[in-house]
Amino acid sequence: MYNNLNKIIEEIAGFLWGTPLVVLLIGGGIFFTIYSRFIPFFYFKHGIEVLSGKFDSKNDPGQISHFQALSSALASTVGMGNIAGVAIAINMGGPGSIFWMWITAIIGMSTKFFTCTLAVMYRGVDDRGQIQGGVMYFIEEGLGSKFKPLANMFAISGLIGTLTFFQANQLSSVVMNFIYKPYGLFLDNPIYGNLTTGIIISFIVGSVIFGGISRISNVASKMVPFMVTLYLLGALIIIFKNINQIFSVFNLIIYDAFTGSAIQGGAIGSMIIIGVRRGLFSNEAGTGTETMAHGAARTSEPIREGLVAMLGPFIDTLIVCTITAFVILISGEYQNGETGISLTIHCYSKELGLIGELLLIVAAITFAISTMFGYAYYGRKCASYLFGANAKVFHSCFYVSTITISAIIKLDLVLNIVDSAFALMVIPTMISTLLLAPKVMKEAKRYFSLFN
Repeated sequence: MYNNLNKIIEEIAGFLWGTPLVVLLIGGGIFFTIYSRFIPFFYFKHGIEVLSGKFDSKNDPGQISHFQALSSALASTVGMGNIAGVAIAINMGGPGSIFWMWITAIIGMSTKFFTCTLAVMYRGVDDRGQIQGGVMYFIEEGLGSKFKPLANMFAISGLIGTLTFFQANQLSSVVMNFIYKPYGLFLDNPIYGNLTTGIIISFIVGSVIFGGISRISNVASKMVPFMVTLYLLGALIIIFKNINQIFSVFNLIIYDAFTGSAIQGGAIGSMIIIGVRRGLFSNEAGTGTETMAHGAARTSEPIREGLVAMLGPFIDTLIVCTITAFVILISGEYQNGETGISLTIHCYSKELGLIGELLLIVAAITFAISTMFGYAYYGRKCASYLFGANAKVFHSCFYVSTITISAIIKLDLVLNIVDSAFALMVIPTMISTLLLAPKVMKEAKRYFSLFN
């Protein structure tokens, strides 16, 4: 039964992630980049100034600061997609898939500028009278009620896509292989070990998410900088230790990206799709999830939040994912058939010994839990839009319970479910953003004229 279910969902994911969706995602990002004439990239420094709080005002509408909004968004993107997702991309698509992750990130910066600007431009109001932001709201407010089915499509697929199947699954794998097994725990009944992990993590996550966006953003703003610094510290030590290999690793990525030599039959198209899928899972540009965090930012200038949102793919994919990829390729462990979080941990262990293994285990646990915080908030927003604000509590209860379930199911089924849901989120996000792009550029011209 499991194999049949997994095969069905795998076929659905494969169909959804066909050429039309890749064209919509990549083509849309290229359109945003050209349509904006690269102007947002010239204000990259200004985005950092906005993030630093230079333009913050307590009188502006919204719930959280720019920094908290980006931290909340990064809490869901800087996670297992960076350490396990990169390993899966290399395992499935070869080193060249990393190049296509880079491309996804660069054009994803433009996509996030447009989507997150719209999240502030067209904020809606829930049934409690509170200001809310997100794709579903800017579709309804910006395009009108006739597009509500598109908004509902996003919210429904968002409910599924933001369940932490992947994070809980990989976290339970880490705990089982690197904590329980060394101490001889649950060797005869690993499912009980995963179940125990799921229950413990459910309790930790539940204690935070029931406090709403304020508590989530406060925790994320402290946790995200810590976990990124910890993770990158170990990675940079490995890279500098093998600095003589950097040029050859970079050449390998570029060569393989255009030859597909690492994939059986040299199927470059398959490799590109793998890179795009894992790049999207890493930075979520085009899915619309980030709009729900950035839409809560305290600001009266939509363009400012768009510029802050652009920093997400830069940090998440161009920095964190790239460094992860270099560590994996330097170690050569990817050629041994392993994948997921276990591959990345073994790379750290090979290069740094026990310290490297412990460092990555701590980072992986932190990454996974912070992602669960971010996804919980996104799911609550989708539930609130569909069923009213009272549904938030019910969603949180359901969300916490799925963490335990996710800890004991297999990785292949997890990936297919998440990939299918993310694909269905891309469709309404990209279509509505393309339709509203002229509104964004009109607002951008007004805002940027203030600095000329």
